[in-house]
Amino acid sequence: MNTLLLSLGATGFTFLLTALGAAVVFFVRGDSGGQGAQRVFLGFAAGVMIAASVWSLLMPSIQQAEERGLPAWLPAAAGVTAGVLFLMLFDKLMPFFRPAEEGSVKRGLGRTAMLVLAVTLHNIPEGMAVGLAFALAGGDNGPSAVTAAGALALGIGIQNFPEGAAISLPLRQSGMSRVKSFACGALSGLVEPVAGVLTVLAAGHIAALMPWLLAFAAGAMLYVVVEELIPEAHLGAGHLGTTGVMLGFLIMMILDVAMG
Repeated sequence: MNTLLLSLGATGFTFLLTALGAAVVFFVRGDSGGQGAQRVFLGFAAGVMIAASVWSLLMPSIQQAEERGLPAWLPAAAGVTAGVLFLMLFDKLMPFFRPAEEGSVKRGLGRTAMLVLAVTLHNIPEGMAVGLAFALAGGDNGPSAVTAAGALALGIGIQNFPEGAAISLPLRQSGMSRVKSFACGALSGLVEPVAGVLTVLAAGHIAALMPWLLAFAAGAMLYVVVEELIPEAHLGAGHLGTTGVMLGFLIMMILDVAMG
């Protein structure tokens, strides 16, 4: 039970950081900057998601596959493919999510749905990773293992801050209210406590699936970046969108590498 409470507290912390990141939307003044600001925010979201896909998801997937004696490329390649196909199928089976024409309400719904879904899918294996770390620490009963699990939760929490902003800011720029934009960003992190607790309860059965789940989330995120965010950022029209991509990528990469 102590392990369960520790996991719940740690993943609750990571969720809180996601919500704090999403709250940035309340401090962005109006719609100042118009299309230019929208390009920057969409580009920022794309950069964050690209870096998170590589450093938070694919590299841990490859590392865990090697530790389990699997071909390092297999879970990564299969998981990414499955993640992309999943969102393609989601897009195909939900007609009102598919954009009818540029600037339409349907296009906004599609981008909103896929952006939130991709980041939510990304947060599930992160919550599972924290839960698994505390489950292993509980079995080891060593203070160093608990400290390592806490450090993992801290790192993921810090990474979640720009992810929350990467959802709420583009949604606000697309015309959604501040409250709804914040809610979408914050709720995308709510799956982490749920995933963390469930992983503690089923630790013995979840560990083997982690390389595949991490890569699946990476594929889903990359699909949204290529299909929705980059076209909407209009990277070829000036340098604002490209600047946003590079800024988001650099911030997320630094956080991922620095926090291990």
